[in-house]
Order: sequence, then C-alpha cells, then structure tokens
Amino acid sequence: MHIRIITLLLIGIFFVGCKSKKAVTHRKSRHKTERVIVRTNPKPIDETLPNPTDEHKVEELPSNAPYAEVLNAYIETYREIAMEEMLQYGIPASITLAQGILESGAGRGELTRKAHNHFGIKCHTGWSGERVYHDDDEKGECFRKYKDPKYSFRDHSLFLTERSRYQDLFKLRKDDYKGWAKGLKKAGYATDPKYPDKLISIIEKNNLTQYDQQILGGSVRVVNNDDSSIKSYTVEKGDTLYSIARRFNMTVETLKEYNGLQSNTISIGQVLYLHSVRNN
Repeated sequence: MHIRIITLLLIGIFFVGCKSKKAVTHRKSRHKTERVIVRTNPKPIDETLPNPTDEHKVEELPSNAPYAEVLNAYIETYREIAMEEMLQYGIPASITLAQGILESGAGRGELTRKAHNHFGIKCHTGWSGERVYHDDDEKGECFRKYKDPKYSFRDHSLFLTERSRYQDLFKLRKDDYKGWAKGLKKAGYATDPKYPDKLISIIEKNNLTQYDQQILGGSVRVVNNDDSSIKSYTVEKGDTLYSIARRFNMTVETLKEYNGLQSNTISIGQVLYLHSVRNN
C-alpha cells in the first residue's frame, strides 16, 4: 500500500513539473511589438521650388581648360538664373554672378561640386534640407546641399532678403554694383577685407553689368516722362506682382516702391503705376 501511494505521488509531481515547464516556455516565446516613430520636418527649399530634376550644370570642360574658358562657361550657364533672381528679389545680377564665381571657384570648388552650393551658405539654425560637412573657417563645418544649383541661387536671394542686417543694401540703386559690393562686406557677409574689391574686379573684367542693364533698361523704356500722362497697368485675373514686373522688365521691389505697396497682395482691377509718380 505504501509503495502504491509513493508511486502515485511521484507520477503526479512528474505531470505538474511538465506543465510548469511548458508554461515557462510559452511565456518566453512572446515578442514585444516594435514601434515606428515618424518625424515630420518642414520641406527644404529644393523640394518646395518647381522642377527639382531640371539640373543646371556648367558644361563639362577638360580639367586643364583655361580659366577664361571655365569662367565664360559659368557665366553662360547661370546668367539667366541671376537675372531671374534680380527680377524677383531686386539683387543685381552682376553681384549674384560675381559672388557665385568667387565663392564657387567658377563652379569648380569642392563644396560646389559635391553639394551644388555656390555661395558657401552654412546650415545655420532652421535648415531642414540635406547637408554636407566641409572644412572652412573650422574643420568639418556644416553646409547646405542642394539638388540643383538653381536652388543655391534662390537660397542666396532669400538669405539676403530675409536678414535685417542686409536691408540697407536694398536702399541702393540696382546699378550701383560698387555700393552693393562694399555693403555686403560692411554687413558682415565676408571677413576678407578685399572682398568688395574682388567682386568689383570680377564684374568689371567680365562686363557683368550688362545683365543688370537687360533688367533695368526696360524699365527706362516703359516710363513716360510726360507729366501729363502716367504709364499704368490694370491688374487682371491671374496676375501677380512678379508676372507684372517681368512683363514690364522691372523688379518686384521697384514696382512695389512705385505704388507704395507693403506686401505682395494685389486685386483684380487695381491700377499699378509703372514709374514713380511722386512729383506728379
């Protein structure tokens, strides 16, 4: 009898132990669910502008091509973009081109080749676009990277127009390239004391002011100097300040100044003057 009781107890312990082990094994086989965190960032400039695949690159020249040939290729490639930026933002095309030539080594600088960055613009606070690291004033500094060089030109325009320290530049005449060159240095754009002289030299040696005149020249032709007749335009559906300024070959800033506008808002039927009316 004792032997039978002991045998039954051993069998019971055996089954309980098996169930216990299976329960432990079952708990170990469970896995935690992985969480994916999606971060939303503001779109960088090269994704908010049109035609992101329309690349503008300097014509491929042999590595031993004369600098004059490289320089001419750069100007030919980017002059239209510089003129477009002048129309929209009021920065002389000659200044934009000269800065691009100087900062990028006429398109052959390392930073320009690997990041399409023609103006050496650093990341700064708030930049959400692509970036590269490049030795400059300090080792491994952060610089902005663009999908297409034209976005570098646009960012250059925004960089100057959106920072208060450059606002005095926009009080200068658009054909005063010397004043703009000196004003950039005074506002802290560059630390090189010879920066203005370098820009002026590039502009004069390559006759870059011709591109300023192509933009400004038209505004002289549309002005009617007869005080009895003021040249004007009536806003139509689909018009913007930019499209009107481009049609009459002047800058948006000039058009706003002529009409005392503080913003870019216009309405259908609004009459805009196409030259100064202060003395009329």
